[in-house]
Amino acid sequence: MKTDGTLLLNRQDVAELLTVEECIAAVESAFKLYGEGAIPKPGLLSVHCPGGAFHLKAGLLNLERHYFVVKTNGNFFQNSVRFGLPNIQGVILLCDAENGQPLALMDSIEITIRRTGAATAVAARYLARRDATVATICGCGNQGRISLHALLQVRPLERVFAYDVEAEQAAQFATELSGQLNIEIEHARDLAAAVAQSDICVTCTPSRKYFLNQQHVMPGTFIAAVGADSEDKQELDPSLLAAPHKVVADILDQCAVIGELHHALDAGLLQRSDVYAE
Repeated sequence: MKTDGTLLLNRQDVAELLTVEECIAAVESAFKLYGEGAIPKPGLLSVHCPGGAFHLKAGLLNLERHYFVVKTNGNFFQNSVRFGLPNIQGVILLCDAENGQPLALMDSIEITIRRTGAATAVAARYLARRDATVATICGCGNQGRISLHALLQVRPLERVFAYDVEAEQAAQFATELSGQLNIEIEHARDLAAAVAQSDICVTCTPSRKYFLNQQHVMPGTFIAAVGADSEDKQELDPSLLAAPHKVVADILDQCAVIGELHHALDAGLLQRSDVYAE
């Protein structure tokens, strides 16, 4: 749908137009451009409210033309229980960066989920062992589902453990996706035991207290910790980020003030200079 020359896309439109494979390619391209200094560092702003928070992220992208984009997401993690609404809602505005014209206004939910899963897959492509075949997914909602779909594009997974504090959700995840993806998926009731057997672990929960401890993780395990997208959220024991483990951030300046890295920095367990790479 178009109005005054601006394309309007709802969540269903986005889901039908954007595949996981396309999103992985786009995310990898964007990381490459950022790493080469071809695009500036994106901006980040958080505004806290009584029931949650709004996160605003903005950036420029130079492709065949110059684009500006801003995403505004409302993260209210009691919505599903209190109001029957999605816990994360928002919009993305895409503009022509040469004249300011709004080009598209899109629902952000599907893009956020797929982009996060794609970033996990790109990271796993370069950081997980090539022979990785076993993974644990911590958090069996929409993000966990997309993360598994994305991981299967870059690693030949044969066995998956599904863990969630809501046991019924983990069981449903295992039942539904094992049939869809034709791989063995087991509802894990013991997180430590599952992670100890895994080559890859993805954490994608709204947790505000860490649940993955250093003793859970075997040498060589790749962890994609994506749930902690604000300074009050946490999934990993801060000691997990200390040596001898290697920490790779997407954008170091952001990770140093929100998410897992800032907890380890605040605890004095490592310095910014200890981060292995962006």
